Amino acid sequence: MATEIVEILVTGGKATAGPPLGPAIGPLGVNIMNVVKEINSKTKDYEGMSVPVKVIVNTDDKSFEVEVGIPPTSALIKKELGLDKGSTEPKHKIVGNLSMEQAVKIAKMKKDSMLSYDLKNATKEVIGTCVSVGVTVDGKDPKEVHKLIDDGEYDESFNE
Repeated sequence: MATEIVEILVTGGKATAGPPLGPAIGPLGVNIMNVVKEINSKTKDYEGMSVPVKVIVNTDDKSFEVEVGIPPTSALIKKELGLDKGSTEPKHKIVGNLSMEQAVKIAKMKKDSMLSYDLKNATKEVIGTCVSVGVTVDGKDPKEVHKLIDDGEYDESFNE
């Protein structure tokens, strides 16, 4: 069985037969509209976000499989807060505030693709991303929240 793997970034729920998908998949001989439909149905929950997608094509029988990755942490933070973009000056201009519950929710979504070995550390990774997006956590500077987590202040948030 010969396979070709095409990895692309698509906007959740809005893949089309045009570039970048069409030119990458077209030469492999699969029905591009079927691929687009499957990608859109699998990415509809990430509407408006860039989502990494892997299309695995069996070039012998022209069958395919779609694997959807998880959007970047910064995109999940912005979606959670309804932001179009992060801060242009993250240290000086705050554009939103993430609750600890929201940070934990994002950490659970991302946990499998993170380097962290538990929910507490995965949440700290999410909170670290808040710094570069220009978002506070529970109304505090994300670095301050890291220290509070280390001191056990939020331990009840990590009961899986």
